[in-house]
Amino acid sequence: MIDLKLLRTAPDLFRQSQERRGESPELVDELLASDERRREALASFEAKRAEQKLLGKDVAKAAGDEKQELLARAKDLAAEVKELQATADAAGERAAELAMALGNPPEPEVPTGGEDDFVELKTVGTVRDFAAEGIEIKDHLAIGEGLGAIDMERGAKVSGARFYFLTGIGAQLELAILNAAMATALEAGLTPMITPTLVRPETMRGTGFLGAHADEIYYLERDELYLTGTSEVALAGYHADEILDLSDGPMRYAGWSACYRREAGSAGRDTRGIIRVHQFHKVEMFVYCRPEDAAAEHQRLLATEESMLQALELPYRVIDTAAGDLGMSAARKFDCEAWLPSQERWMEVTSTSNCTTFQARRLGVREKGESGTEPVATLNGTIGTTRWIVALLENHQQADGSVYVPELLRPYLGGREVLEPVGR
Repeated sequence: MIDLKLLRTAPDLFRQSQERRGESPELVDELLASDERRREALASFEAKRAEQKLLGKDVAKAAGDEKQELLARAKDLAAEVKELQATADAAGERAAELAMALGNPPEPEVPTGGEDDFVELKTVGTVRDFAAEGIEIKDHLAIGEGLGAIDMERGAKVSGARFYFLTGIGAQLELAILNAAMATALEAGLTPMITPTLVRPETMRGTGFLGAHADEIYYLERDELYLTGTSEVALAGYHADEILDLSDGPMRYAGWSACYRREAGSAGRDTRGIIRVHQFHKVEMFVYCRPEDAAAEHQRLLATEESMLQALELPYRVIDTAAGDLGMSAARKFDCEAWLPSQERWMEVTSTSNCTTFQARRLGVREKGESGTEPVATLNGTIGTTRWIVALLENHQQADGSVYVPELLRPYLGGREVLEPVGR
């Protein structure tokens, strides 16, 4: 949720934010008008309520006809107070609804534009020249099937399109990535967490996921619970309605969970293999900190993500996502994209977002300050997920169908240096 005090004093900041996000700035004016109606209705209610209290004292002192007249007036006043309270409540609900629909203003450094208007910050590593090595590039599914690692056919038979089985070395490879991610998180000072994957509506709403992309989320109507697409949701709700003590520095977590996404807006995109699927696993970093520390924490999360990608020996680039491609909660987002040889393009494998105080305001996460309680800042970033298997298989494939194993993963794979095709 945005800061309503800031909205009243600097409405142009939010109008510009809406324009940069590709959203209507009229929402800002509608919210301002609704907020003004709420404040006026509340002021009228409080004035009449004060009058009602004074009248009550007069009634207690009066007698005879005067008392009857005052009682009649008190009855009429009670009806007025009730009506004004209902008006104030309705205006407040409408203002809150509009405030929840307004996205977090992007940081000034964020590029303007949509999905294709990102700024490339750097490229790390060297893209292999497979032709020079005499290797005919295979995609991750062909490689995975050769290794006995991925079974899409039976995944579809059991659950439908965009589901899969990771089998044998495929299952081990995913666990290796996630365990290495958690070990990296521990080294970076994060507390490991196994999080719930079903959350209440207020938790999902508080993180900002029930906005424009609500159709991407699975909802269990009978239970009034949502399946999460990232452990960010559960970790954001972990300290909801709490006052934190950040005197010793930020609170940092790493959540391991299954994740679920409907992929409703991706019809026809990446239908082959496990690039874009309905269920996967992920280790997500999450930080609570003071707002003035958020930018530094954002760089810290990005550095941790990059350390994993470098240890996996993957060529990647870092991009600064444009305002129109930010999620509702993010004020700035850096994506790390690994090279995908079979499609000769960059593929997002991880991202990290600075959500400033947006989620904390919605979830009531605060810290005691000099002038009372203030919302904290929250940040998140992925440090390992199922999709990384795609990048690993394709970038480390060998001419004979085997796959080179980076040193980081070897302890989790029984010391294997190479993954061999089945049947050898």
